[in-house]
Amino acid sequence: MCGIAGQIRRDEGFIAPRAEIYSEMQAALKRRGPDQDGIYTDASAALIHTRLAVIDIENGRQPMHFNARGERFTLVYNGELYNTAELRRELRLLGHEFETRSDTEVLGRAYIEWGRECVGRLNGIFAFAVWEANARRLFLARDRVGVKPLFYTLREDSIIFASEIPALLAHPDVPAELDADGIAELIFLGPGRTPGSGVLRGIRELEPGSSAEFTRRDFITRKYWSLVDGECTDSFAEAVEKTRYLVRDAIRRQLVSDVPICTFLSGGLDSGIISSVARDALAERGERLKTFTVGYRDNKKFFKAGKFQPNSDEDYIAPMNEYLGAEGHTVTLDTEQLVPALYEAAEARGLPGMGDVDSSLLLFCREVKKHVTVALSGECADEIFGGYPWYRDREIRDRDGFPWAQSTAKRQAMLRGEHKIDGAEFVDARYRDTVKQASVAPANSEERRVKEMVNLNFKWFMQTLLDRKDRMSMYSGLEVRVPFCDHRIAEYLYTLPWAYKDHGGYEKGLLREAARGLLPEEVLWRKTSPYPKTHNPAYLAAVASRLRAVLEDEASPVLEIVKKEALEALITDDGSQPWYGQLMTAPQTIAYFLQMNYWLKRFNVRII
Repeated sequence: MCGIAGQIRRDEGFIAPRAEIYSEMQAALKRRGPDQDGIYTDASAALIHTRLAVIDIENGRQPMHFNARGERFTLVYNGELYNTAELRRELRLLGHEFETRSDTEVLGRAYIEWGRECVGRLNGIFAFAVWEANARRLFLARDRVGVKPLFYTLREDSIIFASEIPALLAHPDVPAELDADGIAELIFLGPGRTPGSGVLRGIRELEPGSSAEFTRRDFITRKYWSLVDGECTDSFAEAVEKTRYLVRDAIRRQLVSDVPICTFLSGGLDSGIISSVARDALAERGERLKTFTVGYRDNKKFFKAGKFQPNSDEDYIAPMNEYLGAEGHTVTLDTEQLVPALYEAAEARGLPGMGDVDSSLLLFCREVKKHVTVALSGECADEIFGGYPWYRDREIRDRDGFPWAQSTAKRQAMLRGEHKIDGAEFVDARYRDTVKQASVAPANSEERRVKEMVNLNFKWFMQTLLDRKDRMSMYSGLEVRVPFCDHRIAEYLYTLPWAYKDHGGYEKGLLREAARGLLPEEVLWRKTSPYPKTHNPAYLAAVASRLRAVLEDEASPVLEIVKKEALEALITDDGSQPWYGQLMTAPQTIAYFLQMNYWLKRFNVRII
């Protein structure tokens, strides 16, 4: 995994005097790629790279250059290809010769051979840029599911792009400005955001499953992949077998690494499946599985079972590690660490995020990085296999609006009066646009609402979690892979009837059946539980105290957006209406506004 950035201009002769700027952009990405770095410039282009070396450490340096077919290609790439071996064999048959074992070279030669159509052949997580110097054309692409980020901004004469927003802001031509749309993103959708939005004025994100071309004449984006429905002809038994194959294959493919690797273990179904398959695959190589678990000081003392979290992860970790024969590690966090890390987490995301849900992951990944460089995690199984309450509760499922944020009126009441934004209209337009895009085969019309819900989760809630996972892990130079995001799994599951996914009345019933024999029974049938967060009342007291300090400072920039009395009310909020799904109740909502205030100051954001 790496960081990429660059600038392409339509005219020539501008690059050399700007070397210092590109060094600043590179420095902003250094945490993503602490091992190696490089910058390429010519009369029209600057391509920037920072590398976290995982495969072919000595020979995978970037920017990587290729001379072929009368053209000079230069590639910068962030990601991993999981079908590298198959692509290399196919390209060799077509006459290509390879000098390295790196997937970067495979990607470059795939682009030389197939051009923009190469993206349809890739199985992996990626964001990359290819500059064709003679044709003066830049090609950008992002993986199907959106695991790896790619932001850009267009100026009259150029495009500037980067893996993260802070790297864009390191360029003097990219001001940090927040207009009405950006404020609406923060208040009415945050910590989610509209697909393609970078929140700050003029900053966009290339959407998942999309590519783009920038030439002397124009800039064109193209959607090359989306979820497409089709008639299901598989029986339930066949679906179980196919799901078992796809999940196992995805996990095993993602265990390829030249550096130490581990799994994240929560004691639940998703991480348990990944850890079980990884244990067997590593054993074939004579290696023992390492697992890492996040915990919180005194959480067992303060934990209270509820509808969304009926039991504590702590009860399942030790038995699961014993079952796996794994070398288990637990990272225990405390309030005195979580609160200061809120600001680091906002810096890592480049935007306000999910409060301690972000900062805890950042601290966890920092500790994991001391032992390994690559980890596998269970993100996205809930979105793809239907694990969330809003899939299974018919009343919630059929209600209009984003099911994880039914709080638009509450959010509207927080906005200062001078910001004339209709929150209900803003949110509803984005909700309906996503629903309208859902592909539904005629044979599945009665399941339309489930397909709509999958699209809402895929394009919104899941993207927020993938943002979190990428930024918090890469901030410490830890590569986290997400096997359930394999596009083959997403494509196949989208075509299956809801009755298969909800088999036996269990959330993710199909996945549980596919995992028989991989897990102890108590883990296989354990009720889905969300990412663990602190239940210690000391945390709520600490963030409330910090918010009071913000309110006492009349110059706090968040007060230009939100009413002071609304933030004061948060401190005594009973949290009965979550801000963003079950993960963000009162303490995390307070933390969100602490992050927003810090972010506005840290990046010198000007409200316009």
